[in-house]
Amino acid sequence: MQEDFQKYMHQCLHLAKTALANGNPPVGAVIVLNGEIIGTGIESGKSTGDITNHAEIMAIRSAIKNGYSDKLQIASMYTTHEPCIMCSYMIRHHKIAEIVYGTSVPYIGGQTSQFSILSTEDVPKWGNKPKVIGDVCVEECDALNAQFLELLSKK
Repeated sequence: MQEDFQKYMHQCLHLAKTALANGNPPVGAVIVLNGEIIGTGIESGKSTGDITNHAEIMAIRSAIKNGYSDKLQIASMYTTHEPCIMCSYMIRHHKIAEIVYGTSVPYIGGQTSQFSILSTEDVPKWGNKPKVIGDVCVEECDALNAQFLELLSKK
């Protein structure tokens, strides 16, 4: 299981490097079903001017475009960052079963902040909360974040 986490997180890290190269926060996400990647997402909110273009949302859109809208509830999402509140809402709406992430997001994380959308069971339509696993490849994710913060400080 841990090998799968590493394998898919390294693919997310590759996508995150692309995001960073385009001036975006270094976030990459994949959605996996039965060992197959069914959706990918690269953070592009800054470069496109559309704040909804977070990697996790882009991965969900990709999976839907690829014909998997009815399978998301049995899929896993891997992402370099803990999904934010906005992404967590979309994850819960589509009932994605498992979330595996690298680094936590202070203040607005969907699991670790006071707005724990990923773990709430107060919204009946959302059904069961997803299984959430954090701190996978956290050092690599944090290193990319440090590069992004360095780029921001030079602007």
